[in-house]
Amino acid sequence: MDMNTFFNDLQNKISKAVENSPAKDIEKNVKSMMTQGFSKLDLVTREEFDIQTQVLAKTRAKLEALETRLAALEAKAAPVSPAAVSPAAAVQAEPKVEIAKGEVL
Repeated sequence: MDMNTFFNDLQNKISKAVENSPAKDIEKNVKSMMTQGFSKLDLVTREEFDIQTQVLAKTRAKLEALETRLAALEAKAAPVSPAAVSPAAAVQAEPKVEIAKGEVL
């Protein structure tokens, strides 16, 4: 008798014995109880987790691209030194505040 045949035959006999034994019922009951317990918890499936991981990776890449773009735009719009601004432009840039008589700031 070949060893593979022997082990396959032994495996089949054990499987049949377990199917007809109370162990199979216990296994079904334990699985049912675990499934019921897990359903009460806030768990996600592996598929949902993988999808959220992909969404997060895309979002992170988009954020990095936007940060790079923002840095480039900020560099373009760098503030001009105060010496380069004409006095007329500086006066226009100052906010005008009107104060009524007797009013305290």
